[in-house]
Amino acid sequence: MVVRARNARPNRVTMGLVTALLVMLSMPGAAEPIRIMTFNVENLFDTTHDEGKNDETYLPLSAKQSDAHRAKCARISVERWRNQCLFWDWSERVLDRKLSVVADAIKQVDDGRGADIIAFQEVENVSVLERLRTEYLTGLGYRPAVLLEGKDRRGIDVAFLSRFEARDPRHHEIEFPPEVAARIGDTRPILEATFVLDDGALLTGYAVHFPAPFHPTVMRESAYSTLNALVDALPGERSAFAAGDFNTTREEDDEKAMLERWVRPRWEVAHDLCGECPGTSYYPPRDDWSFLDMVLWRSGGALRMAASYLANETEAQITDAGTPRRFELPEATGVSDHWPLVLEVAREG
Repeated sequence: MVVRARNARPNRVTMGLVTALLVMLSMPGAAEPIRIMTFNVENLFDTTHDEGKNDETYLPLSAKQSDAHRAKCARISVERWRNQCLFWDWSERVLDRKLSVVADAIKQVDDGRGADIIAFQEVENVSVLERLRTEYLTGLGYRPAVLLEGKDRRGIDVAFLSRFEARDPRHHEIEFPPEVAARIGDTRPILEATFVLDDGALLTGYAVHFPAPFHPTVMRESAYSTLNALVDALPGERSAFAAGDFNTTREEDDEKAMLERWVRPRWEVAHDLCGECPGTSYYPPRDDWSFLDMVLWRSGGALRMAASYLANETEAQITDAGTPRRFELPEATGVSDHWPLVLEVAREG
């Protein structure tokens, strides 16, 4: 299912090529492609406090009445976030709505089946992701979620859902230079897992959520460097992907050639095949689109990139202007300020 963005701009690969690839994939005898999705679900929190996490915004209003809670919220410098901490009613009804619209976005892919592997960002804990899997994606064949707790100050983590067995999940901490050491609480480790495909082949994946754009470029460069060292250490015949929120804006890429320096020497870029996709994230003050969310691919065997598209056409995902619609209270409308991106991988032979 190819989902095209509204207000789209042409990319370097024409939609004709993408269409031809999809037709080829659908020919009799062609092996079913592997579908990999990246999805920043924007603050997928449960309704209870986790010790050590700054999750006070994502609690029911009834749990926000103490002086201690108000005092902690008062220390938040950004007025919008401070008001959310004080007044949002993150109830079970709201969480049900959030999980439902996230599931609907996932089920746009492959006629309701969803992608085979999903890399998530901004998930509070394995419990809420398991709730998504078992209650809202039931019957789709996803195995138990892969999420290891990191040390992000907000308590958000990266994770995988997959139909394939995930072996040896592990975290890789990013090594930052000393001059930015004070900022490292706002970052996540790289999550690695190796997936056993249905033919026994191995596919190594990395789920990432790099430091936000307001942090210095050197922090994202450090994250790319760590990721590249990991893939370089894999066996040469091993196919691999990296999926997630890389937080590299179009502006930063234009000014500092981030993809040319850190990505393209080792990886193929999925959205190069997404001919009319404007981006996965939109920044209104500058009327600017970016592919903050990417799927990167390294071919090492009988697997190759075939097509890429946005899963972005549920009503809840789109503003009237045709941009990502973030999840907002009190109405509990929207889904996320990011659109999911999907890579289809063809199997040769």
